[in-house]
Amino acid sequence: MSGRDLFCQPRRIRHGAALTLVFASVLVAGAATGSFGGSDAGSDAKQPSTESVVPAGHDDVTEAAERAMADGKSPMEAAERAVSRSGDRWSAVYSQGEYEELEEALDGQYTGVGLSARRESDGRIEVTRVQPGSPAARAGIRKGDLLRRVDGEEVTGRPVTEVVSLLRGDADDAGAGSRVRLGLQRGTHTWSEVVRRARLSTDSVTVRRLARGITLIKVTAFTKGSGDRVRDAVDRAPKGGGIVLDLRGNSGGFVAEAVTAASAFLDGGLVGTYDVDGDQRVLHAEPGGDTARPLVALVDGGTMSAAELLTGALQDRGRAVVVGTRTFGKGSIQMPSRLPDGSVAELTVGHYRTPAGRSVDGRGITPDLEAGDGALQRAETVLGGLGDAS
Repeated sequence: MSGRDLFCQPRRIRHGAALTLVFASVLVAGAATGSFGGSDAGSDAKQPSTESVVPAGHDDVTEAAERAMADGKSPMEAAERAVSRSGDRWSAVYSQGEYEELEEALDGQYTGVGLSARRESDGRIEVTRVQPGSPAARAGIRKGDLLRRVDGEEVTGRPVTEVVSLLRGDADDAGAGSRVRLGLQRGTHTWSEVVRRARLSTDSVTVRRLARGITLIKVTAFTKGSGDRVRDAVDRAPKGGGIVLDLRGNSGGFVAEAVTAASAFLDGGLVGTYDVDGDQRVLHAEPGGDTARPLVALVDGGTMSAAELLTGALQDRGRAVVVGTRTFGKGSIQMPSRLPDGSVAELTVGHYRTPAGRSVDGRGITPDLEAGDGALQRAETVLGGLGDAS
């Protein structure tokens, strides 16, 4: 069994729409599931387990599903009602297909067209990124274009999670190769493009060089392998140069990957603690990380769960100066339980704390230095004061 700090929509809007929130680094701002890779998080992250395990205190969810099955009713719907009655906004129920998609997303894979988007204040859906080599890129769609319709459905004013669900074809279980018609606008020009969905890989870690030998490492989610990519980026950074670890908008992911990332900057020691039904466990960094290089962590209100755990560890242990705005505050842990019809309930079983014993859930992490739009520039200034190489 593997634990998860699942960040999901408080219960479900509708089939498919809630699931889209796990694809933060895939298509659009949202959230990613997290998984503890066992009690020693220095080990590799494990794939989410769907064993028939019922977390203590949640027998009512499974019992409701079993009664529904015996009565010829939907176990999944019964479980959803039980979760709703519990008042736990982080627990959720997924169909077997949805859960498989969630696991694929954590592997850094998804089916889609390669668009990232956001909803503007006036309700317009603006393309914020086009993944190179994706169907959207081949169709000539650019950053800044407006997405007006998906398969004839007007998307202006709709929640961005629903737009993602339409792009992915969740309602129809559309797979790679399926067609989707996009209505687009660039300036005053409007047009329509038919693209085929494809199996795509996410790039959750990107690296670029800034002035004065500074390396910017941007982590959008802790998907499989992202921790090692952070460590590789640190190893390749110019000697003596400072690092900006940008966790803004990072909605979480595998906790073991976040611990691996922490190991790039720590020489062993505590990363955090967590409990599962009262059983206290610890998360340790691996020894041998770079503890001398100046480090700034950038955070904001979109920094969640596993990303908050990493931030708290670097802050509590005096390894990084944290710059930005208060983080989201999601520190609860979910574990999966397989239901009689193959669907999966993700149920809250505990919470994690930073090395200093701080609870993140509902509080978030307060940065050492508050900064909004100019956070990156502030981070570079801080690194200058910390003595990075010029």
